[in-house]
Amino acid sequence: MSVTTNMDHFILILLSMLVAFVPRYFPMKIFASREIPKWFNEWMKYVPVSLFTALVVKDVFMNTETYEFIGFDSVAKIIASVIVMAVSYYSRSMGLAVVVGLIAVACLSLVVPI
Repeated sequence: MSVTTNMDHFILILLSMLVAFVPRYFPMKIFASREIPKWFNEWMKYVPVSLFTALVVKDVFMNTETYEFIGFDSVAKIIASVIVMAVSYYSRSMGLAVVVGLIAVACLSLVVPI
């Protein structure tokens, strides 16, 4: 049986900090003095949208406990997703879309099975 000490926790925290810091610091340091190509900036505009979509689709169509595809069983989440897509498209605000999505799921779960 292994016993962890406070020093082990401190080292773990420091290593976690280093792992989180390095991938943010070095690209910023490298690209601060260089011109970033226009095609790269255009491509990077789609990264937040694709990550947000991947998270939402997984939550709507997958059972997070068994990782099974549930299809159209969660009607409330699907309707809320459509509402969020419309709000996102017209407002271009991710914060507003998240708040509207939470409210939509809460209201729809009272009427439709989640």
